[in-house]
Amino acid sequence: MNGARRPIVWSIAGTDSGGGAGLCADQRMADAFGVHLCPIVAAITAQSSTAVTRVVPVGTDLLDAQLAALERDMPPLAIKTGLLGNAAQVECVARWVDRLREAAPVALVVDPVLGATTGASFADDATTRAYRELLLPRATLATPNRREAARLAGVAETHANAALPALARTLQRDAGQSICITGGDAADEPAWSLDWMATPHASGWLASPRVATPHHHGSGCGFATAAAAALALGFVAADALVLAKMAATDAIRHGEPAGHGAGPARAHSGFATAPGGLPWLSWSETIHFPQPRRSQRAAAAPLGLYAIVDSARRVHEVLAAGVRTVQLRIKAPAAPDEAWRNALRDDIRRSIAACHEAQAELFVNDHWRTALEFGARGVHLGQEDLLALSDAERAELLDCGVALGISTHSLWELSRAAAMAPRYVACGPVWPTLTKAMPWRPQGPHNLAWWCAMAPAPVVAIGGLLGAAQVRAAAQCGADGACIVRAIGDAAANVPALQAAWSAGWCARRGVAPGLPRPSL
Repeated sequence: MNGARRPIVWSIAGTDSGGGAGLCADQRMADAFGVHLCPIVAAITAQSSTAVTRVVPVGTDLLDAQLAALERDMPPLAIKTGLLGNAAQVECVARWVDRLREAAPVALVVDPVLGATTGASFADDATTRAYRELLLPRATLATPNRREAARLAGVAETHANAALPALARTLQRDAGQSICITGGDAADEPAWSLDWMATPHASGWLASPRVATPHHHGSGCGFATAAAAALALGFVAADALVLAKMAATDAIRHGEPAGHGAGPARAHSGFATAPGGLPWLSWSETIHFPQPRRSQRAAAAPLGLYAIVDSARRVHEVLAAGVRTVQLRIKAPAAPDEAWRNALRDDIRRSIAACHEAQAELFVNDHWRTALEFGARGVHLGQEDLLALSDAERAELLDCGVALGISTHSLWELSRAAAMAPRYVACGPVWPTLTKAMPWRPQGPHNLAWWCAMAPAPVVAIGGLLGAAQVRAAAQCGADGACIVRAIGDAAANVPALQAAWSAGWCARRGVAPGLPRPSL
């Protein structure tokens, strides 16, 4: 990190004499994220790859002493809790969270390790109650598995996926801001590893293809530590969970035997650029992940200079100037009347005809039903527009064969777009823009390059492309298209220079993705 201090994460958890889970797994995951982990021992376990034979909690005086030693020298940006041996330890950790938060914000990720996958129980009823009453209300994020979530909620364990969203809502009544019920250990899902996440920014099924391996020991610990590391790096919970899913899946993929039982999952620093590593996020509680209609990355030619205009007249102008990718973006007034609707229909009809004649791609923004009525081959929708649709309407969009462009501004939006098999995804705003007010930080060339490497479809750069320099830079990052709005101006005069900048940047593509994206919110 060029001499800069690494973000500090505390992990308060147990040891694993077999080197698979607990603080061992936490250290491997922290190294993969480039954060500094302070391993704080809450319990000592005697275990191998096949069994846990003894668990001895450390005294609260020793736990307290470890935390006090770090308080001033290495205060954390995030704390992750794993195995806590008794209610007294839970109370001690809760006191320290409050104390640290009096000085500075501290994220808390609670991984309620109530038992081992081998069947050993780690928590009695008093400890479980202390989790529920003391730690969960303080949690930024809690990451129980299905068994742990049911125990914390005081209900019978369920294997039905449909029950998990309601279970998460039950926990959130007593818990912190975000819940992720992990399902990687659910044997009833042979194809997908499914986690239900509920956060202030996004909720849905976080899904990755299941990795067929017995060597996944410590993956639950690693998942929680990955989320804590991402929070320490500045990501909001929804984005932190996307990164945690990527890291845990990659760690399982690199798991290897160490004994006669499940070997350790091995996280490594290349997880965020692993091919196909981006998970999918559902749009609703329905589990539906369609296969892409075709390989979107195998498109014959890049989208190139992508003009966004607000009328059929402007469509004709940019086509005449040589643009071959166009978006018709006509915003509805607060109270649209019949005259406006008729004008909209006329603009869409004329724009479709003009682009068809010029053999150009047209994407109609927002008004997808009217566009389909007139035979449009492409539409563009924002995330809020797609969220407002029903499952049936989203299925209709998928099934009708229209080329779909989707706006994305964050990792969770990118994961959600992946579930719609898009023709392209828009990454933005790349640079500061005044075109619309948004809460997002500019993505910059750094995130644009990461998007281009990891998105499930071609990427177009949007936001702040005000001239040839930005168009060239976007193409150099690997963008399949560069969206221009105000830069069009006099299309006949300005488009040739913008086209030349695009071509120069495209020829100078770097093809190197950053190891990690940066927070955009």
